[in-house]
Amino acid sequence: MVTCCYECLMLYSLLGSECLVVSMSVLLRNKFPLTQNVTVTEGGTANMTCRVEYNDQTSLQWSNPAQQTLFFGDKKALRDNRIELVRATWAELTISISDISLSDEGQYTCSLFTMPVKTTKAFLTVLGVPERPEITGFTKPAMEGDEITLICTTSGSKPAAHIRWFRNDKEVTGTKEVNATGKSFTVKSTLQLQVDQSDDGVAYTCSVEHVSLSSNPYQVTEVLEVHYAPHVEISHSVIIPQEGQYFKLECVSKGNPLPEPVLWSKDGGELPDIERMIVEGRELTITALNKTDNGTYRCEASNYLGTSGAEYVLFVYDPNAPGQQDPDHALIGGVVAVVVFITLCLIIALGRYLARHKGTYLTHEAKGSEDAPDADTAIINAEGNHAAEEKKEYFI
Repeated sequence: MVTCCYECLMLYSLLGSECLVVSMSVLLRNKFPLTQNVTVTEGGTANMTCRVEYNDQTSLQWSNPAQQTLFFGDKKALRDNRIELVRATWAELTISISDISLSDEGQYTCSLFTMPVKTTKAFLTVLGVPERPEITGFTKPAMEGDEITLICTTSGSKPAAHIRWFRNDKEVTGTKEVNATGKSFTVKSTLQLQVDQSDDGVAYTCSVEHVSLSSNPYQVTEVLEVHYAPHVEISHSVIIPQEGQYFKLECVSKGNPLPEPVLWSKDGGELPDIERMIVEGRELTITALNKTDNGTYRCEASNYLGTSGAEYVLFVYDPNAPGQQDPDHALIGGVVAVVVFITLCLIIALGRYLARHKGTYLTHEAKGSEDAPDADTAIINAEGNHAAEEKKEYFI
């Protein structure tokens, strides 16, 4: 082609434009149509474009994977209302296919009717949108200790969807199973659990992720209902009950079904003073404590799975009795006593230490009388020493 064009330049004055026409024909024969692969989500619209850089008014044609002609130039060849012409020129042929289904997927052909015919392929990929998931396999309610199975299923995805499980906000791992159904896939993920009361009210979420859903996965949530026997505890309003005080006990019970009502008793029998001992729901209130209220109080709660009870021993203190001081005062008194005892022990030990290290005190007056045979001699010796020497003191 380059040689021909060079010759055309040299011989243009002799041959006119004939060499140029021949050159364009050669260039056209060596050029193929330009196409691009297309990916579209099921139910969407695909635009198929075919272009040529040079065309001497030669027609372009689109055909489907079954080699049926869809458009020849601007002429529609296949009766399908979903297929429409977008643009038709000598340099471009663009068609659209709406309401795409998985059956539309395949290799489409653009043909340029030169001699010989030039063809280029374009692959149409259709993404199968997964159906919204369902959780099956679980019958409400479960009993504490039961083994249950949760199965999350989604169909119609292409390629196969990815399933993730969450227990509340924490991801857990299930067992995945993928089955092909025609051109699409059915995906299942299974969770097996042994439930206890901590699973009651827990939300298990199945999340389906797929390229066709972008960043908006399909989700479905199942909230577990677990039945379990009651558990009862008693809470009280004050630490040290004293005469005349307002006092409250609350029967804190857990269970599913919720154990109602709760039953209060005292020392194995009914409450003795219903005017001062008022039961409201789970609470027992004694309006004005006195010594007769001392005893063991019990609350019981039941559901169809069992009964649970708890006890509280009430001792009412007399604030004016000397033997029933406030525990805080008794504690302070005990600490003070310990400090005093330790201080006395230190003083005694120090005194004994000083006594063992005390010096012996003598003077020359006493020294002169130590060896005297009798009292008169001792006096004379002492006086003589006193006259002879200045009095001095020694430590021996």
